[in-house]
Amino acid sequence: MAMTITDECISCGACEPECPVEAISEGDVIYVIDPELCVECEGYSDTSQCLDVCPVECIIPA
Repeated sequence: MAMTITDECISCGACEPECPVEAISEGDVIYVIDPELCVECEGYSDTSQCLDVCPVECIIPA
């Protein structure tokens, strides 16, 4: 399963550099996660790094 970013995103960009597989990118209005690339940080970390740094908690399981 992949993570997704909801409309509550404030486009702060905190999540993008935390993604070990570069699945997060800046979209037209908010940041987006490519579900084909997202591995929920399995093999890289015990937790999804984007969740840990998001200040508005707008990243959820897809």
